[in-house]
Amino acid sequence: MCAAVYVLSTVTGYVLSSALLMKCPSLLHRKKRETFRSRHISHRGGAGENLENTMAAFKHAVDLGTDMLELDCHMTKDEQVVVSHDAHLRRSTGINTYVSDVVYAELPPYLCKLGVTFQRECFCEAGEDQYIPLLKDVFEAFPNTPINIDIKVNNDTLIKKVSELVVKYNREHLTVWGNASNQIVKKCYKENPRIPVLFSLPRVLQLLGLFYTGLLPFIPLKEQFLEIPMPSIITKLRDPSRISRSQRLITWLADRLLMRKALFDHLTARGIQVYVWVLNDEEDFQRAFDLGATGVMTDFPTKLKDFIDKNGITKPQ
Repeated sequence: MCAAVYVLSTVTGYVLSSALLMKCPSLLHRKKRETFRSRHISHRGGAGENLENTMAAFKHAVDLGTDMLELDCHMTKDEQVVVSHDAHLRRSTGINTYVSDVVYAELPPYLCKLGVTFQRECFCEAGEDQYIPLLKDVFEAFPNTPINIDIKVNNDTLIKKVSELVVKYNREHLTVWGNASNQIVKKCYKENPRIPVLFSLPRVLQLLGLFYTGLLPFIPLKEQFLEIPMPSIITKLRDPSRISRSQRLITWLADRLLMRKALFDHLTARGIQVYVWVLNDEEDFQRAFDLGATGVMTDFPTKLKDFIDKNGITKPQ
């Protein structure tokens, strides 16, 4: 009887403490310092309105008033850091080679039309700009715009060079970097801990485990940005007739586990921004903001701006 009372009181104390700290994390953790807040994030510069990762796309998004540019980095044969999503150039340029096997001066231009990855049966046609830019060109053109950098390959030299560029252009307070790979994120953090990092995929899974066991409020977190997909958009990206019942079930379960307002609110209260990607219609914009996401990442920056303006969505305090 005494043992049962002890166990019950211990469990009750744990549950109550966890619930309190979920709501009021500042009782245990100092809120992370935020140098910017982003609601409107342009994926690859806005891949649905201009060719992805081009200077034209970035300029269009910045002119619209985007809060953040998201882009991807690789390194050429002559060790130039370029802004490109794919390691291999076939999809984007039609040339059968890797970025790392070509010197920057010989990189081919993008194709005249590219598919938009996160919008079904959608293609973006080129304007005047079809060129793969250098990361330094983006930094020079948009010195005051926060930039989200996806380090696409596990390359120590690439990580070092990106860090050097961030420091050179005084952008440590305007940059976040990382990758789904935990190994890459660890290397980024080790190379320059002053640049905030994203949660890697293994760390996202660990975060969910901590959340559902009630341990999250007690655990310190080094990351400052959670960047996650909205699993339900998968059903919009594929032909409904080709989605099996088991795939629908897995998607529904992943969505229920990941899209949690209590999780988003707790992280935001700790100074950790939550970005949901890649959303391209108003229904998903609304859902993400209703769940407490700090920001939405989109291929259509004009559409997201119009939605934010129409609904009066302000930056969270």
